[in-house]
Amino acid sequence: MKHTLSILLQNESGALMRVAGLFAARHCNIDSLTVATTQDPAVSQLTLVMHGADDTVEQIIKQTRKLVDVIEVSHPVATP
Repeated sequence: MKHTLSILLQNESGALMRVAGLFAARHCNIDSLTVATTQDPAVSQLTLVMHGADDTVEQIIKQTRKLVDVIEVSHPVATP
Protein backbone atom coordinates (compact mmCIF):
# COMPACT_ATOMS: atom_id res chain seq x y z
CA MET A 1 0.00 0.00 0.00
CA LYS A 2 1.21 3.50 -0.84
CA HIS A 3 1.66 5.92 2.08
CA THR A 4 2.42 9.63 2.18
CA LEU A 5 4.02 11.04 5.32
CA SER A 6 4.31 14.70 6.16
CA ILE A 7 7.13 15.49 8.57
CA LEU A 8 8.12 18.80 10.16
CA LEU A 9 11.74 18.81 11.24
CA GLN A 10 14.42 21.18 12.41
CA ASN A 11 16.25 22.80 9.50
CA GLU A 12 19.68 21.59 10.58
CA SER A 13 22.42 19.76 8.77
CA GLY A 14 22.07 16.01 9.04
CA ALA A 15 18.36 16.04 9.94
CA LEU A 16 17.28 14.64 6.56
CA MET A 17 20.01 12.02 6.73
CA ARG A 18 18.79 10.83 10.14
CA VAL A 19 15.20 10.45 8.88
CA ALA A 20 16.26 8.71 5.65
CA GLY A 21 18.65 6.51 7.62
CA LEU A 22 15.80 5.34 9.84
CA PHE A 23 13.88 4.18 6.76
CA ALA A 24 16.96 2.46 5.36
CA ALA A 25 17.59 0.67 8.64
CA ARG A 26 14.01 -0.70 8.48
CA HIS A 27 14.51 -1.81 4.84
CA CYS A 28 11.82 0.59 3.62
CA ASN A 29 12.37 2.11 0.21
CA ILE A 30 11.40 5.78 -0.19
CA ASP A 31 9.61 6.29 -3.52
CA SER A 32 9.79 10.07 -3.50
CA LEU A 33 10.97 12.75 -1.12
CA THR A 34 10.54 16.52 -1.15
CA VAL A 35 11.98 18.98 1.34
CA ALA A 36 11.19 22.67 1.55
CA THR A 37 11.55 25.39 4.12
CA THR A 38 8.46 26.69 5.87
CA GLN A 39 7.62 30.26 6.85
CA ASP A 40 9.83 29.63 9.86
CA PRO A 41 13.39 29.29 8.48
CA ALA A 42 14.29 27.01 11.39
CA VAL A 43 11.72 24.41 10.31
CA SER A 44 11.55 22.31 7.12
CA GLN A 45 8.63 20.39 5.65
CA LEU A 46 9.45 16.88 4.42
CA THR A 47 6.92 15.03 2.27
CA LEU A 48 7.73 11.39 1.73
CA VAL A 49 6.01 8.65 -0.29
CA MET A 50 6.65 4.99 0.39
CA HIS A 51 5.10 1.56 -0.02
CA GLY A 52 4.64 -0.75 2.93
CA ALA A 53 2.28 -2.70 5.11
CA ASP A 54 0.16 -0.70 7.55
CA ASP A 55 1.83 -2.15 10.63
CA THR A 56 5.30 -1.41 9.23
CA VAL A 57 4.34 2.18 8.50
CA GLU A 58 2.89 2.65 11.97
CA GLN A 59 6.12 1.37 13.51
CA ILE A 60 8.21 3.71 11.34
CA ILE A 61 6.00 6.67 12.28
CA LYS A 62 6.48 5.92 15.98
CA GLN A 63 10.24 5.65 15.57
CA THR A 64 10.42 8.81 13.43
CA ARG A 65 8.64 10.76 16.17
CA LYS A 66 11.44 9.78 18.56
CA LEU A 67 14.15 11.44 16.43
CA VAL A 68 15.50 14.61 18.02
CA ASP A 69 15.13 16.73 14.87
CA VAL A 70 11.52 15.74 14.20
CA ILE A 71 8.80 18.13 15.39
CA GLU A 72 5.70 16.43 13.99
CA VAL A 73 4.78 13.45 11.81
CA SER A 74 1.42 13.12 10.11
CA HIS A 75 0.05 10.39 7.89
CA PRO A 76 -2.88 12.09 6.16
CA VAL A 77 -4.34 9.37 3.92
CA ALA A 78 -3.22 5.95 2.82
CA THR A 79 -3.92 5.19 -0.84
CA PRO A 80 -3.99 1.70 -2.37
